[in-house]
Amino acid sequence: MGYRQSKEIISAGMAICLQQGFAIALTSLLVQPALAETKTHNFTNTAKLLLAQQSVVKITGVQVNATDKGIDVIVESANTEALQPLNRSTENNYIADIPNAVLALPEGQNFNITNPASGIVSVSVTQADANTVRVTVTGEEGLPTAQLFDSNEGLIFEFAPTVSETPPPEQPTSETPPEAPIELVVTGQQDTYRVPNASTGTKTDTPIRDIPQAIQVIPKQVIQEQQVQRLSDALKNTAGVITNTSDRNIFDGFVIRGFTNRTIIRNGLRDDTNTTAGSGIANIEQIEVLRGPASVLFGQGGAGGTVNIVTKKPLETPFYSIEGTIGSYDLYSGAIDLTGPLNESKTLLYRLNASAFTSGSFVDFVDIERYLIAPVLTWKIGENTALTLEAEYFDTKQRNDRGIPALGTVLPNPNGQIPRNRFTNEPSIDKNNGQVWRVGYNLEHRFNEDWQIQNSLRSSFQKRQQNSGFPTSLDDDARTLNRGLFISEAAVDSYILDTNITGNFDTGNIKHKLLFGFDLSREIFQGTDQRVAVSPLDLFDPVYGSQTIGAVLDEFPNEPFTQEGLGIYLQDQISLTDNFKLVIGGRLDIVNQKQEDAERNVTSFQEDTAFSPRIGIVYQPSQLVSLYANYSRSFEQVTGTTFDTALFKPERGTQYEVGAKFDWTNQLSSTLSLYQITRSNVLTSDPINPDFSIQTGEQRSRGFEVDIVGEILPGWKIIGGYAYTDAQITQDNDLPVGNRINNVPKNAVSLWNTYEIQQGNLQGLGFGLGLFYVGEREGDLSNTFSLPSYLRTDAALFYRRDNFRAALNVQNLFDTEYFEVAENRLRLFYGAPRTVKFTLGWQF
Repeated sequence: MGYRQSKEIISAGMAICLQQGFAIALTSLLVQPALAETKTHNFTNTAKLLLAQQSVVKITGVQVNATDKGIDVIVESANTEALQPLNRSTENNYIADIPNAVLALPEGQNFNITNPASGIVSVSVTQADANTVRVTVTGEEGLPTAQLFDSNEGLIFEFAPTVSETPPPEQPTSETPPEAPIELVVTGQQDTYRVPNASTGTKTDTPIRDIPQAIQVIPKQVIQEQQVQRLSDALKNTAGVITNTSDRNIFDGFVIRGFTNRTIIRNGLRDDTNTTAGSGIANIEQIEVLRGPASVLFGQGGAGGTVNIVTKKPLETPFYSIEGTIGSYDLYSGAIDLTGPLNESKTLLYRLNASAFTSGSFVDFVDIERYLIAPVLTWKIGENTALTLEAEYFDTKQRNDRGIPALGTVLPNPNGQIPRNRFTNEPSIDKNNGQVWRVGYNLEHRFNEDWQIQNSLRSSFQKRQQNSGFPTSLDDDARTLNRGLFISEAAVDSYILDTNITGNFDTGNIKHKLLFGFDLSREIFQGTDQRVAVSPLDLFDPVYGSQTIGAVLDEFPNEPFTQEGLGIYLQDQISLTDNFKLVIGGRLDIVNQKQEDAERNVTSFQEDTAFSPRIGIVYQPSQLVSLYANYSRSFEQVTGTTFDTALFKPERGTQYEVGAKFDWTNQLSSTLSLYQITRSNVLTSDPINPDFSIQTGEQRSRGFEVDIVGEILPGWKIIGGYAYTDAQITQDNDLPVGNRINNVPKNAVSLWNTYEIQQGNLQGLGFGLGLFYVGEREGDLSNTFSLPSYLRTDAALFYRRDNFRAALNVQNLFDTEYFEVAENRLRLFYGAPRTVKFTLGWQF
């Protein structure tokens, strides 16, 4: 009996399994004598596997081969017999879930390909949940027919597309014989913008369509194609996320849904040094933006949202990359990425990322240097246990750009327009040098297919040396800027330990994914500060020199400041039915702050308790649509007392959100969301005792957002969105009710798309175009001036073939003059003029 005949017998047996039950099918298959001569499932072993505890099996590769009937999808594994798919179908989608399996592909978690053969729209192999791999094949005109069998290559699915009943038009005859079918072989993860899963929304690896909250993921491919140099550059791809720091600032800060975000987490753990010290782009795998309150999972945080940096992890397949860039303003940068196994059994894996960046800027005297090294080591202690050790050293050196006043930029100045390259500090002494070490580990152990535990620790050690000039006032002549100088040396040590257990179980027909955990955090700040007098500066005819440094005005000794916290959280992801899901969670936080004097005597202490709930529902009327709604809260500790010595309550954020998520194809998805967030317990002045504050302030933000990400057609990828944000003051004793919150545009649009030629002599040549629109924004909470709207255009031209890649990026193609942000009337920051970058890279 031939090999193909054996396939038909196996496929027939599988059909019997589905129609008459496993016991009858098993008997039928065991009596086929021909099966002993073929490489098929050993059904005796299969029965044993079904009766015994199964360990998690790794899927190490995926291939898609074109055949005369359609395609073969080959799922590669060292233990093929243990792969026991359970198939189902919805509309045009054939879906096979492989339990007790995890993806371990060379380039990442998921596999996707579009239009592999006529009649087949797409093929995807994804991690559906922690221990289930899902194979999805979508037909063009109907559900594709499927057959399954084993071979030495792996588990093979053979698919044939559904053929339309309408007869095709008669083709003209030709003496030229038809060409032989071309075999298409694709392995590893395909280039894609769409990332179907994220951990930020639930602290578990969950499909985004199952999370009742708006989430956008910026993948590493977008970061590479845009030649991103800092976090704020990448986040411009998310409409509604607006930077509130200059591109020439060492700090990273953002406004999300109308409110300042002070929380940038790393691999799910809070770490404030991400904001104060910056992040090395070369070590970032993807950036996840969770819109709305997230205190239920991560503790203290802003009401608008949370940014999660996912760093690069070791791979089992060797991969080496080197890249170099030159550009405008004497820009030079280079990066390496090395990963692979350290032993033959691949139980010890490593990854090393390193980068160096130096550049000038369009502002006089502002030069920037950044250096990164990030080693990672993963030890697979056993089949169900893995330990990852990671470290990152990030060093930044630059002067402080403090911007220029509104008079002479967005407001008229009798002396004329202030040049946008004007530097208002003292170049001879001004500096802001920072170094941060981040070290930690992540230990995961799987007890069985349903339950696992994770324990993570991160410690960050930051040092900063800062001589930072700052403007204090502008004289009546509108040209003389009065200045001060802030001199400090500071050190911040932070620690966070997080432990959680995840379990899957059923109560009747209802499925649960339970998350229970706690975290402990501690941050110690120490530093010495001085405020020094500096002579004024003529903005239109500046004279710089160290002789302008004056006397010390104030001095603050080294008095340690400590923050500590304990958080306990519980979450249940409930599947009431296959298409109706419920997420319920809550977190209790106990946080304190204490101040000590030089002799370590406690001079002040404050402790607060806060409970942060979240409830969300998801209804999925089809595989393409997810409708959701959620209610969630956030909190941030506020220190100090009222006039009658009462402690301030934590500031709270409360969100109501509804939305819809659409998976148009396996490569293209979008989200529509409507929300309202109220920020309460905001400090405002006490009308009876003006030197004190009370917590009657309130701010409200409401709006809607649309985003889209993925591949529209083969080679044409897109990421972008639109955000409408109405953020204003609703209660305050100082500011008029109805004032708009500063640096928040009502309208913002981001759009980045690329097209890469897929075949022919020009295969690998690609083009990119980005449009980033930010509407008019208020420059301060008093709404005394505004920043004009702007449209920035970026472009890219790239070519990649085999291991080689070359790219030309132009940011601000039309040299638009615009303002990124305003801190107050004395600090407005221009965006960069046209900037050109040329990059060469090799991968091995």
